Amino acid sequence: MDFNMKKLASDAGVFFSRAVQFTEEKLGQAEKTELDAHFENLLAKADCTKNWTEKILHQTEVLLQPNPSVRVEEFLYEKLDRKVPSRVTNGELLAQYMVEAANDFGPGTPYGKTLFKVGETQKRLGGAERDFMHSASINFLNPLRNFLEGDWRTITKERRILENRRLDLDACKARLKKAKAAEAKASAEHELRVAQTEFDRQAELTRLLLEGISSTHVNHLRCLHEFVEAQATYYAQGYQYMLDLQKQLGSSKGETFPGTFVGNAESTSPPPATTSPTTVSATIPVVPTVGRAPNPATAVEGALNLSDVKPPASGTRKARVLYDYEAADSSELALLADEMITVYSLPGMDPDWLIGERGNQKGKVPVTYLELLS
Repeated sequence: MDFNMKKLASDAGVFFSRAVQFTEEKLGQAEKTELDAHFENLLAKADCTKNWTEKILHQTEVLLQPNPSVRVEEFLYEKLDRKVPSRVTNGELLAQYMVEAANDFGPGTPYGKTLFKVGETQKRLGGAERDFMHSASINFLNPLRNFLEGDWRTITKERRILENRRLDLDACKARLKKAKAAEAKASAEHELRVAQTEFDRQAELTRLLLEGISSTHVNHLRCLHEFVEAQATYYAQGYQYMLDLQKQLGSSKGETFPGTFVGNAESTSPPPATTSPTTVSATIPVVPTVGRAPNPATAVEGALNLSDVKPPASGTRKARVLYDYEAADSSELALLADEMITVYSLPGMDPDWLIGERGNQKGKVPVTYLELLS
């Protein structure tokens, strides 16, 4: 009990010392240890990542499940570690109503026959939507949630500890300035050395965590590609299903109402896929890396002979690569994350691209994959 009381008194003293230091800093009556510019940039990048990840996560949830009450219910099931009950999609529910109506009206009547065909297609669309929602949740939403609930909480905790270590350090500096007697100065200097060591250790730990944000971006980039592929597959399936339905309805309409059907599905729609609707590339082209429309600037770059390209008189800059990049053709330079390259621009180049050099290798590189250093 005595030990606990002493610890409690010590903790209270530390808390009071930090509170005094924090208040004096706010009032401009005390000096504050500033972090270096690189560390501040890492903090800003981490905060930016967290804020946009939250917004993208929320809006993707809205896209996949527009009903807010259902989203709340699913959230509660997850927090209670219970299995979310299976629900029919809106398309599947519509399909059920159409098929039941067709049976009531008579599946042999023109209206009942059409209702049945449309209902079957809506059921297939509902199934495709369910597959898309499941894939997007597993491959895109879960990694974003894991970052916010795991890595970001760890970063926040260590940043809070770092701030406390900084307050302790600055409080020790203030006590050393106020110390008059030699014994008091010696004690203050010892406390300052201990506080400086703890601050440096915590700063290095926090820095390592913040530098891991670049790896988080790479992981989220991969997840984003998987989300796009799942969405493209979903739309490709829906497109193929509707083309098939249009053909069925077109032929049945011509038989039921001869002479009244004008045009057909193929005359106003893109040509149908010749392969399975689950093959994304057969219906909706997916660009594997970075899609960009051709323009005069890139056409000029493509015509350049890279072996003849020389750095401009204005000089070059160093850049750190943020993500891996696979060259699309021989005019581009493949990149590896965290490597250093030399970059410069040429007259007439697309502003989104630079010329990059790594040893004897040279080629165009995208600006968005770089962190310009000087």
